[in-house]
Amino acid sequence: MNEIYDIWVARPYYGYRRITWQLREDGYEVNRKRVYRLMQKMNLQAIYPKPRLSAANKEHQTYPYLLEGMKIDRPNQVWMTDITYIPLPRGFVYLVAIIDVYSRYVVAWELSNSLDTDFCLAMLEKALQENKPEILHSDQGSQFTSEAWIKAVQKEGIQISMDGKGRCLDNVYIERFWRSLKYEDLYVNSPQTVTEARQIIATYIEFYNHKRFHQSLNYKVPAALYFPSAPRGLMDSVDNSSELPTDPTAWNKNKNLDICMGINVKKERQNTFSLN
Repeated sequence: MNEIYDIWVARPYYGYRRITWQLREDGYEVNRKRVYRLMQKMNLQAIYPKPRLSAANKEHQTYPYLLEGMKIDRPNQVWMTDITYIPLPRGFVYLVAIIDVYSRYVVAWELSNSLDTDFCLAMLEKALQENKPEILHSDQGSQFTSEAWIKAVQKEGIQISMDGKGRCLDNVYIERFWRSLKYEDLYVNSPQTVTEARQIIATYIEFYNHKRFHQSLNYKVPAALYFPSAPRGLMDSVDNSSELPTDPTAWNKNKNLDICMGINVKKERQNTFSLN
């Protein structure tokens, strides 16, 4: 079971069939029925491509993609939002966040054990207490096309932009944040409970916003660009901010294809499972 867990953590998109083949490659004489049974006991399942967090509701209205060719050159010009899932030993929790495209600053986030729209609205309310964007971009998931979400956004006079169908790179900046969060922290620290996940995420986002240097930001931290009136210590070398990549469509799509294909990370061997 420890070997199964190690393989799954390194390649969370593997199901029981591919884990069986990997175990055989590693010298274990095991059949897929046994692997399936043990994975059920551990509540493990392939993370990619399910659950379908971006599944659209056909009855909901969608909106066009507004960022094509746009020069994003100031904070709060464009925000992006998305939902991802965090694996726990006994299931998943769901994380929604809003990121400012210009600075990559995480404006607000919320955690939930269900995929209802309420936790997205709670995050939006929290974000709007701080600032308001000109455009709010999302995918076409049912949470972001729901009547409650659309009304909440339009009430603030914010323009709505949405991904084209099957175009995950339209949401590239927040997808890269998910990648960083999972590579650098969640899969390394391996939260065991929702409370632990919340604490780990909060600590990482604080670090990400205020201390993590970004190569794509000319080695600045997001807070230095998001808060133009911040102390000089945070604003060193901001004069070069005009060099930042600002058009999502300008990304090399072959280079960034891995964003759409899920995430795997290096990880230390886990503790032995204790099952009732």
